[in-house]
Amino acid sequence: MDLKGKVAIVTGVSKGIGRETVKQLLEAGAIVAGWGRTAPDIAHENFHFIATDVSDWELVQGSYQTTKDTLGTPAVLVNNAGMGHQGLIHEMPVEQWREMFDINVHGLFYCIKVAVPGMIELGEGHIINISSIAGTNGVKTMSGYVGTKHAVTGIGHSIFQELRDYGIKVTTVYPGSVNTNFFDNIEFANANANDNMMRPEDVATSVVQCLQTFDNYHVVDLEVRPLWPKGRPNK
Repeated sequence: MDLKGKVAIVTGVSKGIGRETVKQLLEAGAIVAGWGRTAPDIAHENFHFIATDVSDWELVQGSYQTTKDTLGTPAVLVNNAGMGHQGLIHEMPVEQWREMFDINVHGLFYCIKVAVPGMIELGEGHIINISSIAGTNGVKTMSGYVGTKHAVTGIGHSIFQELRDYGIKVTTVYPGSVNTNFFDNIEFANANANDNMMRPEDVATSVVQCLQTFDNYHVVDLEVRPLWPKGRPNK
């Protein structure tokens, strides 16, 4: 897809992968609606921040209508908004469990639901779902988060089969550890964000490259990891 002049929605834009994806979409000539709870530090004539809580169905519907009325029908949706809580399943507060599913799963569904009809009208579209390596395996003390990311994987694999005949691509991205604020409240050995993790701008580059592929070229799954997660070995 040639991104020049195309309208893109990116969720979770305040920091990290979302913010870097917005920057690179703007560089590619896209018109970007950034959905999130907090506005990023981006000043660009083609960037429009729309305050949105993706876990709220009514707000998502309103944000989409505002985006479409103001900017045009979106051809791109990057579902980046997500969060995680750590804890043993029998100690996990119900409120935290629900919050993860409300944002990571229900929010994903809400955004896809509002965006797809317009993409069908356009005859093209690309949905990028930012999952996690946790969407491919289990992680001790992260059962809730892992469960949400497995859901993202299953949803992506199913809807690409539903939407391909409309010219709509669906790509699920599985990043390993990324140097973002996600790890602020996660207690793993060496889990604090650090330079051995991937840079968010590199993950964003992979996202944009997927969007720019030839019409009949479909990246279904993309797994990215740091080459040296414990630091470059001594030679």
